[in-house]
Amino acid sequence: MNAYYSTSLAEFLNTPDEAVLGKLVENSLFPIELDQRNAWSQQIELLKEPLKPWSGQGHVFFEFVVPRMGRRIDVLVIVRNAIFVIEFKVGESHFTRHALDQAWDYALDLKNFHEPSHSATIVPVLVATEARQADFQVTTSHHNDGVLFPVKATPAQIADCIQQALIFADGAAINASEWLSGRYKPTPTIVEAATALYGRHSVADLSRSDADAKNLSLTATAVDQLIQKARLNREKAICFITGVPGAGKTLVGLDIATKHMDAKNELHSVYLSGNGPLVKILCEALTRDEVARGRSRNLKLRVGEVRKAVEAFIQNVHHFRDAYLSDPRAPSDHVVIFDEAQRAWTMEQTTTFMARKKGRPNFNRSEPEFLVSCMDRHNDWAVIVCLVGGGQEINTGEAGIGEWLAAIERHFPNWEVHISPNLTDSEYAAADAIHSLQNRVKVVLNEDLHLAVSMRSFRAEHVSAFVKHLLDREIASAKKSLASICARYPIAVTRDLSAAKRWLMEKARGSERYGIVVSSQAERLKPHAINVRSPMDPVHWFLDNKDDVRSSYYLEDVATEFHVQGLELDWACVVWDADLRSGPSDWSHHQFVGNKWQKINKAERQTYLKNAYRVLLTRARQGMVIVVPAGDQNDPTRDPAFYDPIFEYLCQIGLPEI
Repeated sequence: MNAYYSTSLAEFLNTPDEAVLGKLVENSLFPIELDQRNAWSQQIELLKEPLKPWSGQGHVFFEFVVPRMGRRIDVLVIVRNAIFVIEFKVGESHFTRHALDQAWDYALDLKNFHEPSHSATIVPVLVATEARQADFQVTTSHHNDGVLFPVKATPAQIADCIQQALIFADGAAINASEWLSGRYKPTPTIVEAATALYGRHSVADLSRSDADAKNLSLTATAVDQLIQKARLNREKAICFITGVPGAGKTLVGLDIATKHMDAKNELHSVYLSGNGPLVKILCEALTRDEVARGRSRNLKLRVGEVRKAVEAFIQNVHHFRDAYLSDPRAPSDHVVIFDEAQRAWTMEQTTTFMARKKGRPNFNRSEPEFLVSCMDRHNDWAVIVCLVGGGQEINTGEAGIGEWLAAIERHFPNWEVHISPNLTDSEYAAADAIHSLQNRVKVVLNEDLHLAVSMRSFRAEHVSAFVKHLLDREIASAKKSLASICARYPIAVTRDLSAAKRWLMEKARGSERYGIVVSSQAERLKPHAINVRSPMDPVHWFLDNKDDVRSSYYLEDVATEFHVQGLELDWACVVWDADLRSGPSDWSHHQFVGNKWQKINKAERQTYLKNAYRVLLTRARQGMVIVVPAGDQNDPTRDPAFYDPIFEYLCQIGLPEI
């Protein structure tokens, strides 16, 4: 972590304004326009007087870099044992919600991810330089974690703000140099990670490095070494990166792709995903961010041109497949990354689709087999990186990882296969395929290809284990897991959707994103104004701000497992319908057809439904509330007998009721 300008309060107060400004300009990474220069001059001038009472008692940073967010805090001031995150709106007379959230976000980032800040009192302050008066108030929040509510202040109120905030701070004074050198261990959302990596940050900047979690750099390095080896020796290899939900598989894939975005380079890579909503959201997020970066440097970028470049970097795997159905040449890329590779289609699904949609009645390959065959067209070398989630197949015709291995065994024995030992775990359903494969193909085991700890939920890494126990009906294990996470990762259950919405809005701070997620089979939530068949745009739902009715924040549109797989929210409301019901010892699986529920008997479809709830229950980074409707005795499709056992089971494993 660093800043454009950093010094003690005493030195700052004794340094001429022009000298401070000169340092800021000198250390800037971009050419400085007149507006920015004037803004810095005004900030320096406005801070000198308010900080005088604490000369010798702290430190000041201008343009303090927050790596995870790819942005900079205007001014960060350490006074005694408190940290003040000051966001200036030069020339503004109003305090907008967006600006307040921005200051709050910076404070929360330090609290959550910067180790020396965990125990500090952090005060987000928004200063509108032209405001005549502010509703000045310094208060703590019910989270009670040392992050105060954002303070709205005029320049004349800055000193009072510091004085009052220090009342809430306790403990020893902060040593600025030790604080600055402390470990920063971020866990970015996939959107944040993609934009940061596309902006040339490294995966090391964005991943944790503590002893409890394997650094993603180890996995990224293992793949880099494999690619270099294949290129040097003119070999072909496929590797499988496994991991629990939220462990960072996609982050590793994006890291590989962003390192090799130059189309003229032999190592040029492309990131492919069959997850349509994820591709659309990432492409739009990268486009918006790249245009915004250009604007901050006074570059006028054409949105269409930026989007075209982004879409060459992140592609829908089905578009890639279709392109090489008609083009017999080898792909331009020697390295391809397939995200959610377990969702590639079986031979039956692919054959049916090709006959019905592409006019190819004799196509008799699975999707994994055809995709490997495309890369096998290279005469020299090729590498396929498959990112694999266990228990993540959620739709008819998804082959799982076993089909990739079977395709290699049947048709591509010259390819090396690199896997982690964990690929033999039951949730990947690949043990038999691996055993068979080893008789014909060189299989290399590498523990660095598995990510065992979720980074999505930075407050409690083992949420995925709790969800697994919950869905596997392992009550004792679920209780034990819940006890280990509940202090830092709140999970509640309720029968009241309105109470759940209030819970979300009370928990979320700053721009922390919250929303409602439901199963795609949740057909009888319409009385609660939840219609899974109503079209929603996942791009607006995931990316737009609180003032847009299409965003998740409005709690009107809901997302299903197909919209949210591979993505995350900070806080989630999971509404549980009668499609997955609690029986005496196991689940009962149902779908709504016509005007009544029908039981699902096919084992494969039962697994898809269970996995749908696995996806929904592992989306939240900070906490979730589960809503089990009360039902209606007068409506046979919403009989309370469908819902009550679900609620009772969730209470039995220890979820508190609200």
